[in-house]
Amino acid sequence: MVIGGGVIGLTTAYHLAREGATVTLVDARPTGLGASDVNAGWIVPAEAAPVPGPGVVLTSLKWMLRPDSPLYIRPSLNPSFLSFMFGMWRASNAKAQRAGFAGHLALAEHTVEVFDEYRADGMDFEMHNEGLLMAFTRKENLDHHLTHLDLVKRYGLEPTVLVGDDVRTHEPLLSDAVEGGLFFPKERHVDPGALARALHDRLVGLGVDIVENAPVESVEIRNGRVRAIRSGSRTFIGDRFLLAAGAWTGPLSKLFGASLPVRPGKGYSVDVEPFALRSATNLSDAKVAVTPLSRNLRLAGTMEFGGLDEDINQVRVDAILRAPTTYFRGWEPPRTPVRPQAGMRPMTPDGLPVMGRLGGLSNAYVSTGHGMLGVTLAPGSAAAMTDLILRDRQSPLLAPFAPARFSGGRLAHAS
Repeated sequence: MVIGGGVIGLTTAYHLAREGATVTLVDARPTGLGASDVNAGWIVPAEAAPVPGPGVVLTSLKWMLRPDSPLYIRPSLNPSFLSFMFGMWRASNAKAQRAGFAGHLALAEHTVEVFDEYRADGMDFEMHNEGLLMAFTRKENLDHHLTHLDLVKRYGLEPTVLVGDDVRTHEPLLSDAVEGGLFFPKERHVDPGALARALHDRLVGLGVDIVENAPVESVEIRNGRVRAIRSGSRTFIGDRFLLAAGAWTGPLSKLFGASLPVRPGKGYSVDVEPFALRSATNLSDAKVAVTPLSRNLRLAGTMEFGGLDEDINQVRVDAILRAPTTYFRGWEPPRTPVRPQAGMRPMTPDGLPVMGRLGGLSNAYVSTGHGMLGVTLAPGSAAAMTDLILRDRQSPLLAPFAPARFSGGRLAHAS
């Protein structure tokens, strides 16, 4: 039984079904909505550093004074919110960020090949392999990323450092304001909505029972095992249960007798007219992802810590639309109305996923908290969790992401 129909739930259900398991997937809404649909669609291990890191706290405090900043934290005195923010503060150091980055890189080592396997198995979704360019208008930000290049090189990602006009030779559409960049030739991007739909269709073909519009309201636990989950008048009985409900995992985990500090981090995306970029491009200082797709150009960004709502803040959308003006020659914000979308990313205090056994239950598991890396980490997460669920085999790849690092809903330690 898989609870959650985002990219993590869909890919894990696929890996389970592919290995012969009988799978039911239950989602509170139609599958593939929210963050799984409105994200940038990037498959980018090279960009997999956790959000908490050196200088993040000070920068965040400055950004809180700007309504159009890349990060907004809605103040709250709720104890769980304060605990989450304290945990993020503790994790905002170079050692913890580097260790988390290494864990993400190991988990995503075979991601690109697995996406090729998905396509070979009949999943039809748009995918590009032109790489990723990180563009910087502030040299100090470029210099910070250079400190992690040894890690990405260890995993064969082959970065090219582009300083000064070299970055414009690589991408002629960049403006003179761009001081330099990093190009990673092996990164890819997809149409995320098409990916979710392809996964859904393949699950149907494999005989997976997909139950939509069925929010889980209660969990029946007997003798340390989950017997069933209930939604309205419906009861779903299973022998193993995976909680993969994205940003909604926090409150749902309490139904299982656990309390995981997974909070929503709202992000926005806007689709505009195509722009002839060579590759996906990260406007790194502005924190805006630019994804060229066949039908349009997608701009995605911002991180908003607040409640579980998908309301649109137009001030933040306008900031996303303005950001390319600094980075690109000839860029003009759209003159016709656009339709912004919002999605809730599942965030954890240390910026790492939560994967493994759920609480003290013998037949319950969790896979969530992938933040902005859901597409990148989905195949590795699905493979490792399938090994654990079907064969009780704990992959070493899961060690950095163990739920046990949280105690009473708090981050118990941060390196």
